[in-house]
Amino acid sequence: MTPPPARVIRAAVERALAEDLGQGDATTAALFPDPVHARGTIVAHHEMTVAGIAVARQVFREVDTSVKVVRTVKDGAKVQRESLVLVVKGDARSLLMAERVALNFLQRLSGIATLTAKFREAVRGYRVKILDTRKTTPGLRALEKWAVRLGGGVNHRQSLSDGILIKDNHLRLADRDVARTCRLARERAPHSLKIEVEVQTLDEVRAALEGGADIILLDNMSTPSIRMAVDLIKGLALVEVSGGVTLANVREIAAAGPDLISIGALTHSVRALDISMRIED
Repeated sequence: MTPPPARVIRAAVERALAEDLGQGDATTAALFPDPVHARGTIVAHHEMTVAGIAVARQVFREVDTSVKVVRTVKDGAKVQRESLVLVVKGDARSLLMAERVALNFLQRLSGIATLTAKFREAVRGYRVKILDTRKTTPGLRALEKWAVRLGGGVNHRQSLSDGILIKDNHLRLADRDVARTCRLARERAPHSLKIEVEVQTLDEVRAALEGGADIILLDNMSTPSIRMAVDLIKGLALVEVSGGVTLANVREIAAAGPDLISIGALTHSVRALDISMRIED
């Protein structure tokens, strides 16, 4: 899976290092005034889908270009508990200065990829796709959406310019006239953009069809209602489901027949996984 452009990774790494290392490392400077050659091993302490190797490598290189980084697994690899994922060699002072930032990226991105992979596994056998949302960490969207792809998910919009998505607040401003709002978007938006609208009732599903929506987003609807909506739409538009999706209910939702399930939790509340670095002189 191709990582984000090098400039995107570099910019994220530079911001993180400026935050953590901008004023130097007082502890390392006090204890080790001279170079100390060392080897660091980065180990995953959970079974996981690894994500962020390319970013961690950039962290070490940004701190010290002489550090040798040896990748033992690729981004997107599934590893067992206590698996070695990265080896770094060089001045121990550089390894210590880069450690926390490199691990922060690895832990969070691997958490996203691993959770996405669990959702994909939960709906195995159904044609539905697992999508992310724009509920990402500010400044890290490209990296977090890459982690979703590594876990087998599909990216929704990267930004507001990537598609028309008429949500609840848009409809509030438009007197909740779903059909008219969809038609208005069709008339004024670039012809290449698909029109998606968020609905909450079966009456709004009918209005979305009347307005010619390409994608109908069923927001926080019960599974029986999802099933009825899918039957009502009959392939005239793609069906996306969002809201309240968990590992416990995602398979039931998939069985109701939607084309897409979008899950904000993939990025907005994911648990960082336990990955550590051990240094040996």
